[in-house]
Amino acid sequence: MLHQKITDDLKTAMKAGKEFEAGVLRFLLSSLHNKEIEKKGKGLEPTLSDEEVIEVLSREAKKRKEAIEMYIKGGRNDLVEKETKELEIIKQYLPEQLSEEEIEKIVVATIEKIGAKDIKDPEGKPSVSYGASLGRVMGEVMKELKGRADAKLVSEIAKKRITNS
Repeated sequence: MLHQKITDDLKTAMKAGKEFEAGVLRFLLSSLHNKEIEKKGKGLEPTLSDEEVIEVLSREAKKRKEAIEMYIKGGRNDLVEKETKELEIIKQYLPEQLSEEEIEKIVVATIEKIGAKDIKDPEGKPSVSYGASLGRVMGEVMKELKGRADAKLVSEIAKKRITNS
């Protein structure tokens, strides 16, 4: 189980004196613990599945990516380096991300499967059908990819493909 692997890696990092890595792993375990508390509060079994662990880790990775972008804009290279190192540690526990080409193939197949198309209103603006089509495509694709692709990238590809179909 992924949760146990993170716990074991924390112990190893602590024994090896890797303070930075241990700190990141502690933070991840804290985020996982918060998710367990959230589940328990809803009356569910607090044990996290690997899918739920990946969901939490993906959220943490996304936070790091956003922070890196902001620090780059702000010229804070010291913090960019710190966030990048944290992101690399988190990525070790995430499934391998698909390439843009692989994502595009899945998006195109999904668009064809559900018959999503770009329907413009008389003024040439995307209509409600466009939003509904995009939502259906995103829902299907993200269900299939489950943490193996960035939702922002999937959304960009889906928008481009729906307007070109």
